[in-house]
Amino acid sequence: MLAIQALAWALGDDNRAQRLLALTGLTPDGLRYGIGDTGLQAAVLGFLESHEPDLLACAVAIDVSPAALILAKRQLEGTDIYG
Repeated sequence: MLAIQALAWALGDDNRAQRLLALTGLTPDGLRYGIGDTGLQAAVLGFLESHEPDLLACAVAIDVSPAALILAKRQLEGTDIYG
């Protein structure tokens, strides 16, 4: 659920959305049809993790801690907090 909220937040800004697509290699169709895929969800959270200003802004916007977003990414990847 956090990944989907984070994706909605990321797509809310055209420049950020274009950067998400460029850096992850995802396509609009890939997002549309793959949103339920844990790998795609982890990629979205990884995108945020790689740019701290976006991670922090997203966390504030969806009312969670930045650590919760990173933990969600690791859980989606099947790793624990120690990676």
